[in-house]
Amino acid sequence: MIRSFDGAEPEIADSAYVDEAAVVIGNVVIGADASVWPNTTLRGDHGRIVVSEGANVQDNAVLHEDAELGPYSTVGHSAIVHGATVAERALVGMNAVVLDGAHVGEGAVVAAGSVVTGGTEVPPSTLVAGTPAEPKTEIDDPQLEATADRYAELATRYDETSDRLD
Repeated sequence: MIRSFDGAEPEIADSAYVDEAAVVIGNVVIGADASVWPNTTLRGDHGRIVVSEGANVQDNAVLHEDAELGPYSTVGHSAIVHGATVAERALVGMNAVVLDGAHVGEGAVVAAGSVVTGGTEVPPSTLVAGTPAEPKTEIDDPQLEATADRYAELATRYDETSDRLD
Protein backbone atom coordinates (compact mmCIF):
# COMPACT_ATOMS: atom_id res chain seq x y z
CA MET A 1 0.00 0.00 0.00
CA ILE A 2 1.43 3.36 -1.01
CA ARG A 3 -0.35 6.46 0.21
CA SER A 4 0.10 10.12 1.00
CA PHE A 5 -0.10 11.67 4.45
CA ASP A 6 -0.74 15.30 5.31
CA GLY A 7 0.08 16.39 1.76
CA ALA A 8 3.32 14.40 1.45
CA GLU A 9 3.49 11.70 -1.21
CA PRO A 10 6.14 8.98 -1.41
CA GLU A 11 8.72 9.41 -4.19
CA ILE A 12 9.63 6.03 -5.64
CA ALA A 13 12.17 5.52 -8.42
CA ASP A 14 10.89 3.63 -11.44
CA SER A 15 13.54 0.94 -10.97
CA ALA A 16 12.77 0.40 -7.27
CA TYR A 17 10.87 -2.69 -6.15
CA VAL A 18 8.14 -2.14 -3.54
CA ASP A 19 6.21 -5.28 -2.73
CA GLU A 20 2.45 -4.83 -2.84
CA ALA A 21 2.25 -6.09 0.76
CA ALA A 22 4.56 -3.30 1.99
CA VAL A 23 3.19 -0.09 3.55
CA VAL A 24 4.79 3.18 2.40
CA ILE A 25 3.21 6.34 3.82
CA GLY A 26 3.96 10.05 3.45
CA ASN A 27 7.38 11.65 3.30
CA VAL A 28 9.36 8.70 1.93
CA VAL A 29 11.99 8.60 -0.83
CA ILE A 30 12.96 5.26 -2.36
CA GLY A 31 15.91 5.39 -4.73
CA ALA A 32 16.85 3.55 -7.89
CA ASP A 33 17.23 -0.23 -7.60
CA ALA A 34 16.19 -0.16 -3.92
CA SER A 35 13.84 -2.84 -2.63
CA VAL A 36 11.13 -2.89 0.03
CA TRP A 37 9.86 -6.38 0.86
CA PRO A 38 6.55 -7.84 2.16
CA ASN A 39 5.00 -6.50 5.36
CA THR A 40 7.59 -3.74 5.70
CA THR A 41 6.39 -0.38 7.00
CA LEU A 42 8.00 2.93 5.99
CA ARG A 43 5.97 5.56 7.84
CA GLY A 44 7.05 9.08 6.91
CA ASP A 45 4.68 11.04 9.13
CA HIS A 46 7.18 12.57 11.61
CA GLY A 47 10.14 13.21 9.36
CA ARG A 48 11.55 12.05 6.07
CA ILE A 49 12.54 8.46 5.39
CA VAL A 50 15.19 7.88 2.72
CA VAL A 51 15.99 4.49 1.22
CA SER A 52 18.94 5.26 -1.04
CA GLU A 53 19.96 3.62 -4.29
CA GLY A 54 20.28 -0.15 -4.05
CA ALA A 55 19.33 -0.31 -0.36
CA ASN A 56 16.96 -3.04 0.78
CA VAL A 57 14.45 -3.24 3.61
CA GLN A 58 13.51 -6.84 4.26
CA ASP A 59 10.28 -8.49 5.38
CA ASN A 60 8.52 -7.06 8.48
CA ALA A 61 11.06 -4.28 9.05
CA VAL A 62 9.98 -0.81 10.22
CA LEU A 63 11.51 2.59 9.40
CA HIS A 64 10.13 5.71 11.10
CA GLU A 65 11.03 9.31 12.05
CA ASP A 66 13.90 10.61 9.93
CA ALA A 67 15.38 7.20 9.15
CA GLU A 68 17.98 7.20 6.40
CA LEU A 69 19.55 4.24 4.64
CA GLY A 70 22.69 4.86 2.64
CA PRO A 71 23.38 3.35 -0.76
CA TYR A 72 23.42 -0.46 -0.85
CA SER A 73 22.68 -0.82 2.85
CA THR A 74 20.54 -3.64 4.25
CA VAL A 75 17.90 -3.73 6.97
CA GLY A 76 17.19 -7.37 7.85
CA HIS A 77 13.93 -9.13 8.58
CA SER A 78 11.88 -7.60 11.43
CA ALA A 79 14.51 -4.96 12.24
CA ILE A 80 13.62 -1.41 13.30
CA VAL A 81 15.42 1.79 12.32
CA HIS A 82 13.89 4.71 14.20
CA GLY A 83 15.23 8.21 13.58
CA ALA A 84 18.69 6.86 12.76
CA THR A 85 21.14 6.62 9.88
CA VAL A 86 22.56 3.46 8.34
CA ALA A 87 25.51 4.31 6.08
CA GLU A 88 26.55 2.87 2.73
CA ARG A 89 26.88 -0.94 2.59
CA ALA A 90 26.09 -1.27 6.31
CA LEU A 91 23.86 -4.10 7.50
CA VAL A 92 21.30 -4.14 10.31
CA GLY A 93 20.66 -7.78 11.22
CA MET A 94 17.36 -9.54 11.77
CA ASN A 95 15.33 -8.29 14.76
CA ALA A 96 17.93 -5.62 15.54
CA VAL A 97 16.89 -2.13 16.65
CA VAL A 98 18.69 1.14 15.81
CA LEU A 99 17.33 4.08 17.81
CA ASP A 100 17.06 7.86 17.52
CA GLY A 101 20.19 9.73 16.53
CA ALA A 102 22.31 6.60 16.14
CA HIS A 103 24.63 6.31 13.14
CA VAL A 104 25.76 2.95 11.78
CA GLY A 105 29.01 3.57 9.90
CA GLU A 106 29.89 2.53 6.37
CA GLY A 107 30.28 -1.23 6.02
CA ALA A 108 29.38 -1.85 9.67
CA VAL A 109 27.18 -4.72 10.85
CA VAL A 110 24.64 -4.66 13.68
CA ALA A 111 24.27 -8.30 14.76
CA ALA A 112 20.86 -9.95 14.80
CA GLY A 113 18.81 -9.10 17.87
CA SER A 114 21.09 -6.26 18.98
CA VAL A 115 19.99 -2.81 20.16
CA VAL A 116 21.94 0.27 19.09
CA THR A 117 20.86 2.86 21.65
CA GLY A 118 20.06 6.47 20.79
CA GLY A 119 22.99 8.65 19.80
CA THR A 120 25.43 5.76 19.40
CA GLU A 121 28.10 6.02 16.68
CA VAL A 122 28.94 2.61 15.24
CA PRO A 123 32.39 2.88 13.61
CA PRO A 124 32.80 1.94 9.95
CA SER A 125 33.61 -1.72 9.19
CA THR A 126 32.81 -2.81 12.75
CA LEU A 127 30.59 -5.61 14.02
CA VAL A 128 28.51 -4.57 17.03
CA ALA A 129 26.39 -6.95 19.09
CA GLY A 130 24.37 -7.12 22.27
CA THR A 131 21.97 -4.95 24.22
CA PRO A 132 23.21 -2.31 24.23
CA ALA A 133 25.29 -3.06 21.14
CA GLU A 134 29.04 -2.90 21.68
CA PRO A 135 31.92 -3.25 19.23
CA LYS A 136 33.15 -6.85 18.90
CA THR A 137 35.57 -6.84 15.97
CA GLU A 138 36.54 -5.07 12.78
CA ILE A 139 35.18 -6.70 9.65
CA ASP A 140 36.10 -6.88 6.00
CA ASP A 141 33.72 -9.36 4.40
CA PRO A 142 32.96 -8.88 0.70
CA GLN A 143 30.03 -11.31 0.94
CA LEU A 144 28.35 -9.13 3.58
CA GLU A 145 29.03 -6.03 1.53
CA ALA A 146 27.41 -7.74 -1.49
CA THR A 147 24.13 -8.44 0.36
CA ALA A 148 22.41 -5.43 -1.18
CA ASP A 149 23.62 -6.40 -4.65
CA ARG A 150 22.00 -9.83 -4.24
CA TYR A 151 18.75 -8.20 -3.11
CA ALA A 152 18.77 -5.83 -6.09
CA GLU A 153 19.06 -8.86 -8.38
CA LEU A 154 16.31 -10.69 -6.47
CA ALA A 155 14.03 -7.65 -6.73
CA THR A 156 14.49 -7.64 -10.49
CA ARG A 157 13.52 -11.32 -10.63
CA TYR A 158 10.42 -10.64 -8.52
CA ASP A 159 9.45 -7.75 -10.75
CA GLU A 160 9.86 -9.85 -13.88
CA THR A 161 8.47 -13.23 -12.78
CA SER A 162 5.97 -12.99 -9.93
CA ASP A 163 2.21 -12.86 -10.52
CA ARG A 164 -0.72 -12.54 -8.13
CA LEU A 165 -2.62 -15.79 -7.99
CA ASP A 166 -5.82 -14.75 -6.21
